[in-house]
Amino acid sequence: MPRQNRGRTTALFTSVVLVSTVLAGAGAAQAQIRTQPLTGTQTETHAKAQDRTQARTVDAAGRATRQLPALPKTVDGGTWPSGHLQGTAVDRRKGYMYFSFTDLLVKTDLRGKPVGSVTGFTGHLGDLDFNEQDGRVYGSLEYKAAKSFYIAVFDGDRVNRMNMDAESAGVVSTVHLKEVAKDYTADMNGDGVFDGDTANTPDHRYGCSGIDGVSFGPALDRQGGSKLTVAYGVYANTGREDNDNQVLLQYDVRQWKKYEKPLSEDAPHTSGPASPDGKYFAYTGNTTYGVQNLEYDAHTGNWLMAAYKGKKTRFPNYSLFVLDGSKRATWGTVRGQAKPERGRILSLLPRGLHDTASGVYGWESAGQYGLVSLDDGRYYVASIGTVEVDGVTRQTGRAVLNRWTGLTPNPFAPVTRS
Repeated sequence: MPRQNRGRTTALFTSVVLVSTVLAGAGAAQAQIRTQPLTGTQTETHAKAQDRTQARTVDAAGRATRQLPALPKTVDGGTWPSGHLQGTAVDRRKGYMYFSFTDLLVKTDLRGKPVGSVTGFTGHLGDLDFNEQDGRVYGSLEYKAAKSFYIAVFDGDRVNRMNMDAESAGVVSTVHLKEVAKDYTADMNGDGVFDGDTANTPDHRYGCSGIDGVSFGPALDRQGGSKLTVAYGVYANTGREDNDNQVLLQYDVRQWKKYEKPLSEDAPHTSGPASPDGKYFAYTGNTTYGVQNLEYDAHTGNWLMAAYKGKKTRFPNYSLFVLDGSKRATWGTVRGQAKPERGRILSLLPRGLHDTASGVYGWESAGQYGLVSLDDGRYYVASIGTVEVDGVTRQTGRAVLNRWTGLTPNPFAPVTRS
């Protein structure tokens, strides 16, 4: 079941009906309505009603399935001797939350009790998303030294004990992304030398440093159903202009079984699609390592891109950008490229803060460490921290329930009432 169908409950509200209408191809007037956020009171009342009714989900055949569990205001991801929290995902039907701690995947119930973990990653495990169509968790996984970039696919049902090995436990498969590797290794100055994992070089097409943000959502060109969208990491190199775009790739994962291979860190494989189904560009100004968390919101039809702030003084350097889901991608000039280039261009939602000089819209908010849309105006927004245990620094992370207000500078507000 595509993730944008999560909101189709028996307790339908007018705002959700509007979203469905727009996604079906409604006119410009309806598209304008759907980008207007609910007020804080409306959103929280809506959210409380959702939990009170325990709305049923509907499968692909239209059959009612089990009720969704109520959602807590906070889910604690635990304390771990790992890297910091990179992303979160939730399986609402079964009541589990997944946390990526850079080299560790942790699965908890909605009370924050750990029920399983996958360890042993030597690469960078980034953002996560849950695919309601196949019931698995997808995450970005990169090995820059090996020039290998993967989507890691976790069989969440089999993650049922702690410290499962990523290579030998049989719960992780990987798909190689050739397009990312090609852009990462691109010799842009023609000197015949790959400069490696460094920002201080003209190499790496579009400033590509790998991948991070991932999310399931509709095709950005309106062709086809739900697709996996993967966002590039982008180096914060202030001496070039061709890295001022966020770059998004889309893939139809329904045929990915033929590509999936077990993780082998000593012998990285290259099994994966020859090219993406679509490649898209959003002009935001340079950020520090691109989109950290990418999330599609079926409530509005928009896409949220949470990033570490950029360093170029000619841009506003916002930390959250929103793609306008009411506007399809259009062919246009990819800005900032040394050689003229055309590509599929995405539009930022004209809301929030606005920098007139660059034309960029955005907000200042959290979300870089984990962002999950509940498709009803609420989000889980992650927070991080550290603690010292026996002289060892451990990372903490938790998902905190917020509502979207659309206010500036921070559009999120914690849900305070149960």
